[in-house]
Amino acid sequence: MGVVTSSTSSPRTRKPREERREDILASAAAIAIDEGLERITLRAVAARLGVRPGLITHYFPVAEDLVAAAFARAAVLEREQFFTRAGTPLDRLARFVDHIERGRSLALARLWLNARHLSRFSPSLDAELQEQDALDRERLTSIIEEGIARGDFADVDAEAAGIRIFIAIDGGGSYVNASVPYEHPAHTRVVADVAEWALGLPPGVLRAAIDAIGGPDAPDVADRA
Repeated sequence: MGVVTSSTSSPRTRKPREERREDILASAAAIAIDEGLERITLRAVAARLGVRPGLITHYFPVAEDLVAAAFARAAVLEREQFFTRAGTPLDRLARFVDHIERGRSLALARLWLNARHLSRFSPSLDAELQEQDALDRERLTSIIEEGIARGDFADVDAEAAGIRIFIAIDGGGSYVNASVPYEHPAHTRVVADVAEWALGLPPGVLRAAIDAIGGPDAPDVADRA
C-alpha cells in the first residue's frame, strides 16, 4: 500500500502596518542615499522589497510624499547619530565637527544638496527640508547655549553662531560631487575654523578637542546612513 503524503503550505503572514511602512521608508531612504532622491519611485521601492508596486501605493499613494518621508527618515537618523548627548558642549561639538572632517558626512551631504535642489519643484519636500533644517539648528543652538552657560564658549548670540557654523558646513558640502576631492586644510578644516571664530574660542581649542577624540590618524568612515 502506497504512502500518501500531503503538503500544506504555510499561510503568509502579514506584517503590521507600521512595520511595513518602516520597511518601505528604509528602502526608499537607501535608494535616496545610494542613487539620489530622483530614483525613488514606487516601482523601485517595490523591487527592493520584493513586493508589488500596489502595496507601496497603499501606504504612499503619491510618490512625492514618499520622497519627502524618505528624506526625513535619513535626516532624523543622521541627527541622532552625529549630535551626541554625552560629554561637555565642547566635546559634543568636537565630535560633530570630527564626523564632518573625516568624511563621515559625505553620503548625507550629497542627500541634503540633492534635496535643496529638488525642493524647488516639490512643495512637500520643501516643507520637510525646512522642518529638518530647523531641527538641526535647534539641536546645535542648544549645545551652544549650554556651552555659554558653562563658560566653555564666549557670551555670543547662540542662534547666530549656529547659523554661521551651518553655513560653513553647507559651503563645504557644495563640493561633495566634485570629481577631485578638495584636500587643502583651508577647505577640510573650515567648519572648525568658523566654529572657533563664531563661539569666541581661542585658536586651536576646538582643534585640540577634535584630535583628542581618536587622534589625527583615526580611520575614516565613508557613510553615516
